Amino acid sequence: MSDVVFSTLQDHAILPRDDLASQNFHLEVLTREELVQHPHWARAFANERKDHRYFELVEDTLHPEFDYRYFAVQDERGTVRAVQPFFIHDQDMLAGTGPWVRKLADLTRRIWPRFLLMRTLMVGCAAGEGHLDSSELPSDRVAQLLAEGMAAHAKRLGAKLIVMKEFPAADRGALQCMLEHGYTRVPSLPMTRVGIEYSSFEEYMTKVLSGNMRSNLRKKFKASKRLASLEMSALRDVSPIIDQVYPLYLAVYERSALRFEKLTKDYLCGIGRRMPDRVRFFVWRRGEQIVAFAMCMVDGDSVVSEYIGFDYEYAFDLNLYFIVVRDVMAWSIANRYQNYRNTAVNYEPKLHMRYLLDPLDLYVRHTSPAANFVLKYALPLMEPTRYDKVLKRFPNYSELWPPKS
Repeated sequence: MSDVVFSTLQDHAILPRDDLASQNFHLEVLTREELVQHPHWARAFANERKDHRYFELVEDTLHPEFDYRYFAVQDERGTVRAVQPFFIHDQDMLAGTGPWVRKLADLTRRIWPRFLLMRTLMVGCAAGEGHLDSSELPSDRVAQLLAEGMAAHAKRLGAKLIVMKEFPAADRGALQCMLEHGYTRVPSLPMTRVGIEYSSFEEYMTKVLSGNMRSNLRKKFKASKRLASLEMSALRDVSPIIDQVYPLYLAVYERSALRFEKLTKDYLCGIGRRMPDRVRFFVWRRGEQIVAFAMCMVDGDSVVSEYIGFDYEYAFDLNLYFIVVRDVMAWSIANRYQNYRNTAVNYEPKLHMRYLLDPLDLYVRHTSPAANFVLKYALPLMEPTRYDKVLKRFPNYSELWPPKS
C-alpha cells in the first residue's frame, strides 16, 4: 500500500523545470468538477492576487449564462501542470466602440439581430485581467501550447472567435507566439498605477502633483470637512453590511457609460470569506449612514482598487471620489505598500493625479482563415482605447501599442 501512495505523490509532485522541459504535453478541456481532482489547481495562479479561489468565486456568483471551462496542460502521465480558465459567451464586437457606432449597430440589429454578435471563447477571467499560470511550466511554454491547441478546441465547442482577454504587458514576450499563430494583438482599456513610496498622502501631493491640482484637492477636502465628518473603516468581510453597500455599488454601475461585469451580493460577500488574505473593504460613514465604499485587493507591494460605490445624494457635495482615493492611498502608505493601482475607466482624474497607464492586451483570432484575415484589419477600428480621448494625454500612451516583434 505504501508503494502505491508513494507513486501517486510522485505523479503529482512539482518536477524540476529541466525534467518538465523534456516531456511532451497536450491541451485538454476540463470542467471545474474534473479540474478539482488534480492537485495543481490548488496551486494555480498562487503568485497572483486572483488565484484559483477567485476563479471559483466568479464561476459560482457571476454570469450564470456563461459556460465556464478550463484548459489543462497535461504531461505524458495525464498530470495537470498548468491551467488556463476560459468561458464561452456571445460577444458584442462593438461593445467598446463610440456611441455613434453603437447606435448604427442597434439600427442594424433590428433587421439582423446577431450582427457582429459572435460565439466567443474568452480566455482569462470574467471579472478582471488574465494571467498565465506558470507555477510549474515556463510561461512561454504554456503560451505556445495554448497558441497551438486552442483553435481546434474552439471549433469543437462551437466558438468562432478566440480572445485572450486583458493580459498584462509583462506577458508580451511569452505571448509573442500568439501573433505567429494568426492572433492579432490590440490594446484593451488599461489599468493605471502610481508609486506611493512617500511618508504620507500630503508628501505625495507635494512631490507629485501640480500646484493647481494640489490647490484643487485641498479645497475639495476642506469643503467636504465643513459639510460633514466622515469616518473610514477597513474590513475584510462586508457580509454584515451588504444590504447597505450593495446599492452604492449599483448606483455607480448604473451611471457608467461603459459597463463591465455586474457584481452580485454573493460575489461581494464571498470574496471576503474565501480570500480574506487578499481583500480589503473600505467603508465611509456619515454618522450611522454608509455613503461610500471601495473594494481593494492586495498584490505583493501593491494595493489594487477594484470597485467603488457612492451614495449620490452626497457624492458630489462631499467630493467622495477624491476622499476615497485620498484615504485608501493614505492607508496603503501607512501599511508600507509601494504602488496604488486602479482598474479601467474614469481616466480624467487619474491623469491629473499623475498616474501612468498599465497596459492590458487582447489577442484575437477567428477560427476561419478568411474571416481572420478581415478581422486583422477591422480590429484596430473596434478596439476600445481608440474612442477614449483622455488616454492619449497620458505620457506613456505609446506603450498601449508596442511593436509587433
